[in-house]
Amino acid sequence: MAILDYVEAGLSWLLASQKGRHPKLFTKAPAFVDFPEPTFVIDSPDCGPSGSYMKPEYTQVGEDRFPELTWSAPPVEVKEYIIVIEDPDAPLPSPATHALFYSIPSETNRIIASDIRPVLGGEKEKRLQGGFKYGKNVRGTIYGGPRPLLNHGPHDYYYQVVALKEPMDATKMGASPTKSELAAGIAGKVAGWGAWIGIFERKWK
Repeated sequence: MAILDYVEAGLSWLLASQKGRHPKLFTKAPAFVDFPEPTFVIDSPDCGPSGSYMKPEYTQVGEDRFPELTWSAPPVEVKEYIIVIEDPDAPLPSPATHALFYSIPSETNRIIASDIRPVLGGEKEKRLQGGFKYGKNVRGTIYGGPRPLLNHGPHDYYYQVVALKEPMDATKMGASPTKSELAAGIAGKVAGWGAWIGIFERKWK
């Protein structure tokens, strides 16, 4: 193994107890007080039902391909969706943000890898081929798949889809909105939500 692997594994040992920030997930925020539990089911044809281990090609260990997500329409009128992807097991004070997608059209019930490719000429507006926009993640990229610390144990990756009964006011957010801005923007507008959980671990070999 490379020297950096030994350093990373040692860091994982020191931070072994720094996991489980699930109470700080996006869907535990005050905006979800009327929806403490998921209201619709999300599946991933690429990786399996929620709780499945993710294949390497859907992580930064492999191709870092975005896993297809599908969901059924909630039993309410939806104006738009947002998607927040987080790792609550990252050794940080709050869950690590892997992606923020917003202004997702109401008729959408499926997201595939090509949907999150940037629109040519739409970089300034952060527009993607799926007809929506993206916000700021921990890497400053559109999306970053799972890559937990080496030997830190299994990490849960929450792909949270939130249905809104009113569109967010984009004029009150920055060009690359943060998770906090999205949380403020959906206050009083949540119509339901669902989560698909993928699990991944990098083991010492």
